[in-house]
Amino acid sequence: MKQDRQNKGVNEHSKDKQLEEFRVDNSGKRLTTNQGVKVSDDEHSLKAGSRGPTLMEDFHFREKMTHFDHERIPERVVHARGFGAHGYFQVYESMAEYTKAKFLQDPSVKTPVFVRFSTVAGSRGSADSVRDARGFATKFYTEEGNYDLVGNNIPVFFIQDAIKFPDLVHSFKPEPHNEMPQASTAHDTFWDFASNNTETAHMIMWTMSDRAIPRSYRMMEGFGVHTFRFVNEMGRSRFVKFHWKPVLGTHSLVFDEAQKLAGKDPDFHRRDLWEAIEMGNYPEFELGVQMIDEEDEFSFDFDILDPTKLWPEEMVPVKIVGKMTLNRNQDNVFAETEQAAFHPGHVVPGIDFSNDPLLQGRLFSYTDTQLIRLGGPNFHELPINRPVCPFHNNQYDGYHRMTINKGPVAYHKNSLQNNDPSPAAEEEGGYVHYQEKVEGRKVRERSDSFKDHYSQAKMFWNSMSEAEKQHIIDAFRFEVGKVQSKDVQQQVVDMFSHVDAFLAEQIALGVGAKVPDAANESKVTLSSPALSQMNTAKSPKTRKVAILAEHGFNWKEVSKVMEALKKAGVTSEIVSKNLGMIKGDGGELEAKKTFLTTHSVMYDAVYVAGGKESAEALKKVPQAKEFVREAFQHFKTIAVGGEGAELLPAEATQALPEMGIVAHRSDGDLHSFSENLINAIAMHRHWDRTI
Repeated sequence: MKQDRQNKGVNEHSKDKQLEEFRVDNSGKRLTTNQGVKVSDDEHSLKAGSRGPTLMEDFHFREKMTHFDHERIPERVVHARGFGAHGYFQVYESMAEYTKAKFLQDPSVKTPVFVRFSTVAGSRGSADSVRDARGFATKFYTEEGNYDLVGNNIPVFFIQDAIKFPDLVHSFKPEPHNEMPQASTAHDTFWDFASNNTETAHMIMWTMSDRAIPRSYRMMEGFGVHTFRFVNEMGRSRFVKFHWKPVLGTHSLVFDEAQKLAGKDPDFHRRDLWEAIEMGNYPEFELGVQMIDEEDEFSFDFDILDPTKLWPEEMVPVKIVGKMTLNRNQDNVFAETEQAAFHPGHVVPGIDFSNDPLLQGRLFSYTDTQLIRLGGPNFHELPINRPVCPFHNNQYDGYHRMTINKGPVAYHKNSLQNNDPSPAAEEEGGYVHYQEKVEGRKVRERSDSFKDHYSQAKMFWNSMSEAEKQHIIDAFRFEVGKVQSKDVQQQVVDMFSHVDAFLAEQIALGVGAKVPDAANESKVTLSSPALSQMNTAKSPKTRKVAILAEHGFNWKEVSKVMEALKKAGVTSEIVSKNLGMIKGDGGELEAKKTFLTTHSVMYDAVYVAGGKESAEALKKVPQAKEFVREAFQHFKTIAVGGEGAELLPAEATQALPEMGIVAHRSDGDLHSFSENLINAIAMHRHWDRTI
């Protein structure tokens, strides 16, 4: 035994010594490429002029991005946690004046689509409801080829140049020394990166807002993020940004609710999407575009190519051009959602690129990523990625090849096959890049017009309601409060003192940092009402109500309310102590959920049924009282029938009806009660409620 222990020790020591030469400490070292060449600049990709396109000869950028793209096998590095659905898109009227893209011409044509929603930071096994940006990627299967609109639910991004993308993701992923925390930016390395790269300020304001914890994939906006081009048949170009507007409006969870959902139902968002489609409540999104004429490119106090900036809708209106309907669930998540390969470079004639340096880098990165993730160059042949139109080229062989090409020719030009497949002229639908004039020295620079990092962050803050501002403050206090380094905490506070003095003060007080000088704050007074979710569409449709009831409930009251809810498009479920049929004073209803199998956070509203016997029984169930109390704390609509009011928490009994407490007296009008309940549910939350 002793000898065995000695041998084990020797072996462990030998292995440790063997590994020693592979251990690297980067402290005090100069940055180099993997070939050992010292790098002079790691902030900017090589461009033709400070606002020009990224050059392929930038070997440092290509090495850095290639390495990053191949860091995970086979899970996506980012957007690993996703869920998809099929549907179709129809344009409202011809867009020929602006673009020659055929799928934007004929209102009678239904273009098939596949959409993948996702979180960004977490692994495939992480929860849906974490605070994070959400991916919103749409593949249009058009008659001219596949067009991918690869976007997020936030219109801006953290960084301005793609060369910083690996650094950003490394910062918000679990810290490498202990692989924690999962699917969260509430840790040192992210906030260290953010405070030392102040271009992140605007995006951080969005991710600290309610936009980062959506109520549903069906209730969040989507954005193309980058500036693209529309090109029409005459060759005229306009700069364009893409928007998806949910017909149900843009709505969010509250943070406490989101955290609890991560434990109660980590699949909350994918379940919500799946069930809505299965029930025929098809999610709908209207496609909108913002357009800027080329001659107006420099007419704004921000650079329209800067991906950390948005175009305020009040300055550049969103033109609604069509609608997407998701009406079919996937048959196999792996074959469809996991194997779906999106790429911002998958465009059709009439849609082209701008010199946004983040977009330019993504045009390289996405193909490179698919090669490692899907095992080779033939990912386009997988059923979910395969275009609906024919494709012909001389790109043969490779892993997972499914096309069986006939004949001896696999090159261009040729005479043995009459030079087929041959290029198509522009008038035949051949893709021709917009002939933008480009000139400039080869430089590693960022345009001076990208240097403003705070004005739109302040505009976002100015646009928020008081409730939304408090949510942002609370989010900062939670995230930065998790940071262990006092220096990093102070850097974050100092950074956001350039956005708003009150915001910085509140962060500082919450995390025990020094309150910075108020003189640093941005002087921007501009606001954009479109940025506040208070101004979104409001509808009761597809909302979900928990009806708490026990034996002896008021049958007439509950049955009438359920009938009205169904007519309004609201789903309701009976929640009771036990599953099965429960008897009312005039009939029976089935309880399909119990206080153990469901939870208040899984519903948009709570209704406590009337009936003395039912109320008395519910009062003896602690989880029932907690169910109602939590709904109140999360600002949700609460309805009580007759004796059901006895389950209201003390603070709720003082709340006014306009604060989302809807009560029905035994001698009251059930029609009015139901109508008031439905109207309250449509409001989403009742922020005037005092907690």
